Amino acid sequence: MSEQKSFWTGRSVFVTGATGLLGSALVPMLVRQGANVVALVRDSAPRSLLVSEGWLSRIASVHGSLTDERLMRRVLAEYEVETVFHLGAQTLVGVAKVDPVSTLEANIRGTWLLLEGARLSGVKQVVVASSDKAYGPSAALPYHEDYPLQGIYPYDVSKSCTDLITTMYHRTYGLPAAIVRCGNLFGGGDLNYSRLVPGVIAATLRNEPFLIRSDGKFVRDFLYVEDAAEAYMLLAEQMAANPALLGEAFNFGLGLKITMIELVESILAMMNRSDLRPIVQNIASAEIREQYLDAGKAAKLLNWAPRYGMEGGLRRTIEWYTRAFEQLAREAAAAASKSVAKS
Repeated sequence: MSEQKSFWTGRSVFVTGATGLLGSALVPMLVRQGANVVALVRDSAPRSLLVSEGWLSRIASVHGSLTDERLMRRVLAEYEVETVFHLGAQTLVGVAKVDPVSTLEANIRGTWLLLEGARLSGVKQVVVASSDKAYGPSAALPYHEDYPLQGIYPYDVSKSCTDLITTMYHRTYGLPAAIVRCGNLFGGGDLNYSRLVPGVIAATLRNEPFLIRSDGKFVRDFLYVEDAAEAYMLLAEQMAANPALLGEAFNFGLGLKITMIELVESILAMMNRSDLRPIVQNIASAEIREQYLDAGKAAKLLNWAPRYGMEGGLRRTIEWYTRAFEQLAREAAAAASKSVAKS
């Protein structure tokens, strides 16, 4: 990541989705570099790292929804926001399949309301979180940024639209926006155990076999969350320095062609539990079988490279969950001891 700390000093930055996995990594980085962060918080999330590690008390927070048009305009104008990181979205593929309407509402309408507010208030940089899912199924892999956006499943369609709406605002109104398409993010603090990486680690720490919903042969790309947060900041900095980057989309991923079963086995090996074999359920549906990214454009134009990569990111993630589970065990033991003492 660029070391342009002076770029962020005193800068008013609005982060949607701040209590999510990526937001909880990005906000502390911004605060450490002197930014004045304003976070949009929809629901109380006491287990979010942004809350549990005290970061939310160090920034301005606004409670509300992405789909509240008046709120979006008020925040952007009142806090004189210069840079926006639009991370807020319904991010779970399974939830999107069960409840497509709320996913489309948050991810599509929420995006145009935010971008319209940014247009009216004169924001200087808007970095919008899209996804590798925006590309949809493709016979040609890895994905490159000039590939068509052709999502067909609920979550994928919502991200294709997010992407296209952002491009529309730049091309039509000159909004200084850029788009980020990441592989699957992972890292400490992700409590959505339906996701593979936290799910495998948590199951293993509980001495349980992990349940793979697919046939284990789905291919995905991944990115450690701190590498992703640094990529977002780098892009915003470079957008300010180089107007040619405005309106562009960038892939950020490791370019891995790794199957779910291979990743599970890697995590088990790193945790010295290769004996704990996963259970392949083969019940997944409405999901793309193969997805991975080419991040050459980001490497060339932004001089981006991941700091931790897959192995380093996995080790840090395993360490985080191990500490968290040990802390939970201590707290449970202490509670049980108090209960016995009272009786």
